[in-house]
Amino acid sequence: QVQLVESGGGLVQPGGSLRLSCAGSGFHFSWYTMTWVRQAPGKEVEWVSSISHSGDETTYADSVKGRFTTSRDNAEKKLYLQMNNLKPEDTAVYFCEKDGGPRGQGTQVTVSS
Repeated sequence: QVQLVESGGGLVQPGGSLRLSCAGSGFHFSWYTMTWVRQAPGKEVEWVSSISHSGDETTYADSVKGRFTTSRDNAEKKLYLQMNNLKPEDTAVYFCEKDGGPRGQGTQVTVSS
């Protein structure tokens, strides 16, 4: 059974940092592109970043480019999202996704003073 569990969210002030983690199980983690998406209250799901199965290639939404960094540890079956210089508009539930699905349960990130 494929399972993705996100963690690391919380409340942070503008300009602060958080590191999200996603633990994968039930599938060959290293075979798949992994993706972070987010959903703000009342808004549609927004793609944030993807990373290739090997970790050699990463892509980012313009809204987070230069502030967020995606990485992965295939040996540990973990995906990470380092978020720096956070802004109030980054407030959302963040989800990790395996290429082709499913999506985890999400972790809340709130950026507020």
